[in-house]
Amino acid sequence: MPKKEHKFVSADPELCTGCSTCEYICALEKDGKFNPLRSRIRAIRLYPESNLAIACRLCEDAPCVVACPRKALEQSEETGIIIIDDNKCDGCGWCVEACDFGAITIHPDTKVAIVCDLCEGEPKCVELCPTEAIELTNRDILAKKSRISATKKLFRAAEQSELKD
Repeated sequence: MPKKEHKFVSADPELCTGCSTCEYICALEKDGKFNPLRSRIRAIRLYPESNLAIACRLCEDAPCVVACPRKALEQSEETGIIIIDDNKCDGCGWCVEACDFGAITIHPDTKVAIVCDLCEGEPKCVELCPTEAIELTNRDILAKKSRISATKKLFRAAEQSELKD
């Protein structure tokens, strides 16, 4: 039987303005503080080319879980969410290094790894993103959107080429 396709938080770089609202909302929701260093999502700003919010992608056979020398991380089979045992985590950062997406950080006060837990299925960053750039999606939907976007770019390039001729 195939593995369940887990949903995760993803941002559309064409809609994301890099405003950091997602970071502030997450930190407030999860830590009670209006401080983006406590957030489980990261706004990456590459003005003016692109902006993007990064959160855990719930990788299959998650490298962060494999990398943890203290076995402080485990992945829920049901939801795909990375669960961190605060009592085992010593903040070594191996999980941070292992994450290909930069989605794990170390909490500035507790020095324990923190990662998106999808707010029990209703992520506040998705709900409150002012440009609706953030959504709850899965790999299949994201791949389909990428194919559509690439096709549109090819058609635009072909049209531009025809106009020049």
